[in-house]
Amino acid sequence: WAAIHGEAVDYQEGAANLQGYLVYDDAVKSPRPGVLVLHEWWGRGPYVRRRAEQLAKLGYIAFAADLYGKGVYAKTHEEAGKLSGALREDRKLMRSRALAGLEVLKKNSLTDTNRLAAIGYCFGGTAALELARDATALAGVVSFHGGLDTPHPETTGPVKAKILALVGAEDKFITAGIP
Repeated sequence: WAAIHGEAVDYQEGAANLQGYLVYDDAVKSPRPGVLVLHEWWGRGPYVRRRAEQLAKLGYIAFAADLYGKGVYAKTHEEAGKLSGALREDRKLMRSRALAGLEVLKKNSLTDTNRLAAIGYCFGGTAALELARDATALAGVVSFHGGLDTPHPETTGPVKAKILALVGAEDKFITAGIP
């Protein structure tokens, strides 16, 4: 019987112990396009796992990366603000954590490494845009309600990915122009 298979995957970025969630349809034995899924400011929890599972049902292999650390999940808005704020202030670390997740996805034998994308929600949308700014070899990047600021344009490489940034017209958290 074919089924959607999901599993926790431990990995590291520098000294940080991280745990992502890999999911795919086990009926498909050949490589398929991969999608890196980057979590909102709460951490790698139920929402991002559900999104990864939805992508697997559509025929992708998806990896919900961990940008904070194994077992780290905010319980309050204040805690989420501190966790996400630390990485928003250190874009190099944000990129490094996202790239570590992408490497896990790329190393899986079911991933077609020539067809990769990254998507993110809110804080994760910002991280997805940082991957594009880092000249990461991705076919596309989609940011849902992610921050559009580029605080360090001097570290931006030649963008290779097609980018779709989805922000509500009345979203008070995103400024109207792109710097």
